[in-house]
Amino acid sequence: MQMTKQKNRAVSADLVRRVILAWLLAVTVEFSLLPSQMRDLNGLEALAQMSSVRVLCLMFVNFVLLLLVSRFAETKCFERWLMAGTFAVLMTVSLYDSFSPAFLGITLLCLLLFLVYAWKGQAPKSETPTPMEQKRRPALCLTAVAALVFFLFVSLWTVCRVLAYRAPTYDFGIFSQMFHQMRTTGLPTTTLERDGLFSHFDVHVSPIYYLLLPFYCLFPRPETLQILQAALLATAAIPLWLLARKHGFSPMMRVLLCLLLFLYPAYSGGAAYDLHENAFLTPLLLWLFYAIDCEKAWRIALFAGLTLMVKEDAAVYVAVAGIYLTAHSLLKPCNRKGVKTGILLLLSSLLWFFAVTSYLARCGDGVMTYRYGNLMPEGASSLLSVIKTVLLLPMKALYECADADKLQFIMLTFLPLLGLPLFTCKYERFFLLIPYVLVNLLSDYRYQHDIYFQYTFGSTAFLLYLTLLNLSDLMQTLSKRSFLAKLPLLLSLLTALCCFSATCFGRGVYYIRLYFENRTYYKQLDDFLEVIPDEAAVAATTFYTTKLSGREVLYDIGYASREHTLSADYVLLDPSDTSSYKKYGGFSEFTRFLQSRGYAETDRIDDCLILYQR
Repeated sequence: MQMTKQKNRAVSADLVRRVILAWLLAVTVEFSLLPSQMRDLNGLEALAQMSSVRVLCLMFVNFVLLLLVSRFAETKCFERWLMAGTFAVLMTVSLYDSFSPAFLGITLLCLLLFLVYAWKGQAPKSETPTPMEQKRRPALCLTAVAALVFFLFVSLWTVCRVLAYRAPTYDFGIFSQMFHQMRTTGLPTTTLERDGLFSHFDVHVSPIYYLLLPFYCLFPRPETLQILQAALLATAAIPLWLLARKHGFSPMMRVLLCLLLFLYPAYSGGAAYDLHENAFLTPLLLWLFYAIDCEKAWRIALFAGLTLMVKEDAAVYVAVAGIYLTAHSLLKPCNRKGVKTGILLLLSSLLWFFAVTSYLARCGDGVMTYRYGNLMPEGASSLLSVIKTVLLLPMKALYECADADKLQFIMLTFLPLLGLPLFTCKYERFFLLIPYVLVNLLSDYRYQHDIYFQYTFGSTAFLLYLTLLNLSDLMQTLSKRSFLAKLPLLLSLLTALCCFSATCFGRGVYYIRLYFENRTYYKQLDDFLEVIPDEAAVAATTFYTTKLSGREVLYDIGYASREHTLSADYVLLDPSDTSSYKKYGGFSEFTRFLQSRGYAETDRIDDCLILYQR
């Protein structure tokens, strides 16, 4: 009798779930197919256009399909996740046409409830769960929720940058056109980056980009690249969680550590200047550290290899990981396997670095050694001279790190971690600070010590790993159950929240508001650009190249030669972008130059955007 009741209860639950899912799918399809102007939720225009008969018919069809599929396969888990995914689509469509901060908050709360429900059925329940299992499951849910919120926030505001025409040629238009070329020709070429058909891999060797290509091919739009980068950054929580578990953190402490990553200003801030290959560094390096801690040789080789594929200077991170592993293995009772693995990591990364930089020097655009000009003697051009300067004159290196322009960066990167990367008596761990000092502090290239640029992703992985190691030691000293053991992480999280609120949150909200408050104007710009044929060669000012990047030939007027500018079928001008016309003597001189070469104005939006055609 008891078994029969349980079976009946399960059947009823399945039916209710499928009815709700069938309904949710039906209304999502019906609402999404309405014209954009009818989806505004300020009024009832959408209700007047929706058909209850269509919704009921579609709901019935969905319900029948769900029943049929469930007869041939176990679909409970799939149905739960499909509910969450369907609501996410409906939420996105609704927010697009009826955005407000309060509406966003409510819909996010509902989405979180759907996700918790979906997660609940992910694994079979144990009849006698251990205390750890009971604690770990809600902790996993909280981490997944935090990762989702981070992903939504970063993807929303970076996509809004694109939609609001705030993503310039450097550094987004070049990558958007590169992905278009990769999709159509298989080659990472652009005409934007160096004023003519040119392979991006002759500037930076980044074959890791091909991992994103299948997803871009499904949705070949610039916005897709921003969403993919946000998703990539969110996945760093997986190796960080595993590392925390490996080092004895309780489930809730793992949640706090992942929250610390998401609130770390230099992490979400690194996406502020659009797409870069460096975004791969944080998740890949954390996976590499996890492989090192697990002493799994094949994992170490896999993630070291993937990291080297990110960029030529990614070899620095792998080399430092190899140095640390070698030193750490030597200082244990000697771990010969670890020593050999560390030396192999160091040697392989150095060989790769010299091979790639030699290729760039001979066949490519050269190595960007000028960024370390402050540490190079006059006439020197090799990075070896930087190493020589640091080894021979270490106080010069310290002096450069203490430059006034870098103090704010140091504060925003160390304060959220409460300086924990420095609190250790295991001195081999200080090797893990090398990337932070070398990449972010030694150079006088101002973008490398700015939290809103991509140069923070690699050092963030090292700083978080170092923080984790030092916290683990602290917990062992104070006892894991002691509140004092948890206090440093709690204070660090609170500080990170304050820093995040004062920096990245405001910047993100600015772009979201900018787009949604002016989306009618941006729609007008979109319609204006639709007139230009996809096969036409175009020259445009910097903030319009991203939207026009789905073509073979595209030039940025500010960087292109006169010859290439005049080879364009269409020239798109923003009169307010005065820097683009400096070499022509100003905007008026440039328009006269175009007219004298056979171009005529064909369309305009007031004095904001002017189109010339040859």
